[in-house]
Amino acid sequence: MSDQIKHECGLAFIRLLKPLAYYQEKYGTSFYGLQKLQLLLQKQRNRGQDGAGLATIKLDVRPGEKYFSVHKSNANNYISHLFEGVYAHFKDLDKDQLQNTQWLKKNKPFTGEVLLGHLRYGTHGDNSLETVHPFVRENNWISRNLAVAGNFNMTNVDELFDKLVSLGQYPKIKSDTITVLEKIGHFLDEEVQHLFNWYKPEGYSQMQINPLIFDHLDISRVLKKAARKFDGGYVIAGLIGHGDAFILRDPGGIRPAFYYQDEEVVVMASERPAIQTAFGVRRTDIQEVKPGNALIIKHNGKISEELCLEPGPKLSCSFERIYFSRGNDYDIYQERKNLGRFLVPDIMEAVDHDFENTVFSYIPNTSESAFFGMMEAVTDELNKQKLVRVRELSPKDDSAALQVLQLRPRFEKLVLKDDKMRTFIANDLIRGGMVSHIYDVTYGIVRNDKDTLVVVDDSIVRGTTLRDSIIRILCTLKPRQVIVVSSAPQIRYPDCYGIDMSQIDKLVAFRAMIDLLHEHNLEHLMEEVYHRCLEQRDAAPAQMKNYVRELYDHFSYEEISSRISKLLTPPETKIPVKIIFQTLEGLHRACPDHRGDWYFSGDYPTPGGFRVLNNAYINFMEKKDVRAY
Repeated sequence: MSDQIKHECGLAFIRLLKPLAYYQEKYGTSFYGLQKLQLLLQKQRNRGQDGAGLATIKLDVRPGEKYFSVHKSNANNYISHLFEGVYAHFKDLDKDQLQNTQWLKKNKPFTGEVLLGHLRYGTHGDNSLETVHPFVRENNWISRNLAVAGNFNMTNVDELFDKLVSLGQYPKIKSDTITVLEKIGHFLDEEVQHLFNWYKPEGYSQMQINPLIFDHLDISRVLKKAARKFDGGYVIAGLIGHGDAFILRDPGGIRPAFYYQDEEVVVMASERPAIQTAFGVRRTDIQEVKPGNALIIKHNGKISEELCLEPGPKLSCSFERIYFSRGNDYDIYQERKNLGRFLVPDIMEAVDHDFENTVFSYIPNTSESAFFGMMEAVTDELNKQKLVRVRELSPKDDSAALQVLQLRPRFEKLVLKDDKMRTFIANDLIRGGMVSHIYDVTYGIVRNDKDTLVVVDDSIVRGTTLRDSIIRILCTLKPRQVIVVSSAPQIRYPDCYGIDMSQIDKLVAFRAMIDLLHEHNLEHLMEEVYHRCLEQRDAAPAQMKNYVRELYDHFSYEEISSRISKLLTPPETKIPVKIIFQTLEGLHRACPDHRGDWYFSGDYPTPGGFRVLNNAYINFMEKKDVRAY
């Protein structure tokens, strides 16, 4: 992706189902769980670059022994730094101690059977250590201790926060993470107290009641109550002090959650290939947590997937397939290739089927798979042309026929991504000039004023890097024209479920539409939509409508694309620039099981999405440079 946006976080969970000594004997290490957790996080590092954290719980410990351990890092090398801090507790131990799992569990932290890891990609707020997950809610009752980590954004934090206050709580911070933690914690307390009140009159001592609470604590009921008003996209993982654990997925399946289980482990991750790599299992052995369900692992090892929230239409985030997830998942790789393949008819028309004078390339790194798919389809198209031309030649003219068969598409690696340049210069103009050089090009390939460049990007959000860096530097190669192909459709609406796209006026598609309204003297329509948004500002989220769509409806998809091309053409260049976007139909054909497309279509999966869109447009009209939620 040429635009740098912040987005989804990453989760990793492991429950060891055997005693620690089992893994020492079979795998030769007492740190099997920690090592696997580190590998899961490392293989998902694309999902978080602001920090990493982990929590572990030891099962069946005696009172007075530490059972809960948490460590976090927001260092530049956050994963390495995180585990260096963990393993520092074992560096002075001798071989016998390192192999003595019973002694390690009794005397050292992070030697538990339940492990939770998190990678943070903050969509807003600071990047201090305090914002790194897991978040912990401590209590002297072991069954009321709670650690939560999540890949989520809630659109209705204010509503949830006010509800907590009405329950008598006094949260220290108003954020979705703290609100989710306290919300679940409140109903966990309630459930524990209910069980205590149930068993106390029957003559059990308080010490005898604890194991009864452990066995009968209904995690599903806690989550049903806590999440009833959650509005957003989320996967929330939690650990409870005595060893129960859960992973809850939103009713629309917006955020991803995969898990694997056998007789040794239960493991969950945000991406399927991470589990495949860490545990050497087949993709067919890995399941998805179903939308609205929670994967619940009890302290005694019982595993169940239980319905907690009524699922709606499955609208898994399509950006996961286009960009967020790593491309080594089999299905994602094929889908990204299809996204490139389905663009070829429009590309062929744009270059007038001229293969000999067209060079194909891509913008690294995430558009590479789409480029491969595009080139396969381009090759198929060229082969059709070869067949037609060979048939036109005389059968006796073998040399001419051979020359036709030797034609092939010209595809090259023209754009190279250097390490990100850092500058300490405060002036934005100077800094912008430096950052624009994070890309470079391969010189000497393109024939001046003769070749057309076709370059694939996976998506275009704001377009600033494309205009200020990529297109500008491609034009130094002196092509006849530059065609940029986006494997994603036009991003027209803000996102509120994880991607940092809450300000609508930052989206180049929106700016193009507004530009066209001005050109056609239709500014009054903007005011009309503004007043409609104001009128429904205090309406219930379920009653809100997408009035912004009416503005887009005045122009065709091609008109918006053409205006985006104009906006993203560097002002000093005389070389024609054309931008071609994937269609919504092409996206759905390529990614049939991930139909969450609200940032393209404006069809939000929850009521809170429409509220965010409403606020974003009002902020734009009132010239407020603030987030919409």
